Amino acid sequence: MPTLPWTETIPRVPVAEFFSTLPPEYSQDLFPEIQTRVRESNRVVVVLDDDPTGTQTVHDVDVLTAWSVGLLRDALQEAATCLYILTNSRSVRVERARAINREIAQNVQEAAHALGREFIVVSRSDSTLRGHYPGEILALGEVLKNNAHLIVPCFVEGGRFTLDSIHWVREGEYLVPAAQTEFAWDKDFGYRNSNLREWVAEKSAGRWANDAVGAIRLQELRGGGPEAVAHSLRSVHGPVVVDAATYRDIEVLVAGLLRLGVDEQRFLYRTAASFVRVRAGISAHPLLSRAELVPQETRNGGLIVVGSYISKTTRQLERLLELGHIEPLELVVEKILDSAVREREIQRVLERAEGIIAGGRDALIYTSRQLALAESESSLLDVGKQVSRALVTLVSRLQARPSYIIAKGGITSSDLATQGLEVRRATVLGQVKPGIPVWRLGGESRFAGMTFIVFPGNVGDDTTLAQLVLELRGDSRAGL
Repeated sequence: MPTLPWTETIPRVPVAEFFSTLPPEYSQDLFPEIQTRVRESNRVVVVLDDDPTGTQTVHDVDVLTAWSVGLLRDALQEAATCLYILTNSRSVRVERARAINREIAQNVQEAAHALGREFIVVSRSDSTLRGHYPGEILALGEVLKNNAHLIVPCFVEGGRFTLDSIHWVREGEYLVPAAQTEFAWDKDFGYRNSNLREWVAEKSAGRWANDAVGAIRLQELRGGGPEAVAHSLRSVHGPVVVDAATYRDIEVLVAGLLRLGVDEQRFLYRTAASFVRVRAGISAHPLLSRAELVPQETRNGGLIVVGSYISKTTRQLERLLELGHIEPLELVVEKILDSAVREREIQRVLERAEGIIAGGRDALIYTSRQLALAESESSLLDVGKQVSRALVTLVSRLQARPSYIIAKGGITSSDLATQGLEVRRATVLGQVKPGIPVWRLGGESRFAGMTFIVFPGNVGDDTTLAQLVLELRGDSRAGL
């Protein structure tokens, strides 16, 4: 990656060296206390997820893709401790994202009031810091009147950790400051700072100066425990960034928050997925097996749709293409952007996919890797929307029912679920690999009861996608 003039000079660190320098974790197991307090509070954790990948740590939790007051009232009544609402707001402009968040907050407030249930709101977003911050948090605060929010981007399963307010991303055997990864170069959500306090100042355009941003340090979590955290949080306002390197660190934070009682409702949360599982008191769950995902009676093949274009996904795609039984179907982006030939290109891929799936083989539909910008200089977000619409059209016209669907990429998986498959409600079964959630589609969906695997663009190593497909086929090469 080239070096820009403003790029920071924080060096990358070997993973083993990073963890060897940390103080010992807090010694007490706090999870039983957290589960008890969560149950006793009867407070629902309502997660507004800006793409479907945020369900990557929970299980037996419902996901809504619509948010009418009636639908929310029914879901809140049935929810034990957690409910996800898929906003897919990372795929839209900030003005629209703010409007979506305001509308959902108002509807959740109305539905919860009718039931007499209390709730807290988590704005779940990308652990590599891409998304509409602070726009979404500010919009939620306008409705819910919260005066403080915690920023907790640690995602243990994905190798994203925060220490001394610097956010790190694991790449192989090294941890790299987040602003020095490809994710920071995102055309729509890019940033320059790995220090979260400076990141807040940057993203808020000076609304909060870095010295006005609070911080919960790892030393406080591991040395002082929940009471120290509760004491620090009782009087804070505005944004607070939180260190964390393990689930135990997040448990200390959550236990401290829960000891605040009703005062916790002053807070909103901007977090990655690891925080959600702990705050909702949801225990860890074993990875799902092939028998739990693929119907034994099916003779059809599966469908893998790869829309994400980041380099990690491209490397994973290359490894998948090396497998002999996969039938690759490239959707050419240049043709999708050309209205004169778009329909012909979609129909070409669709007809081949139908035959492959019905014939018991796995169809791989992937977009060509060059997302060239149009002459109008529209952003990658706009180009990505056109490509995503083509993928939605393909899936919505598909008649052969796949034995499973893997959707690679956040926007891809959201659009395929909500538009291509007409999902309004689904259940998160768990994870098939760390950070890769599995949904069971609701009865209103085009393929009701189907296994839908949400594979984030930024999760896994180069072989993870290939391994997953082999496992779903029961192939002995799954340990490659």
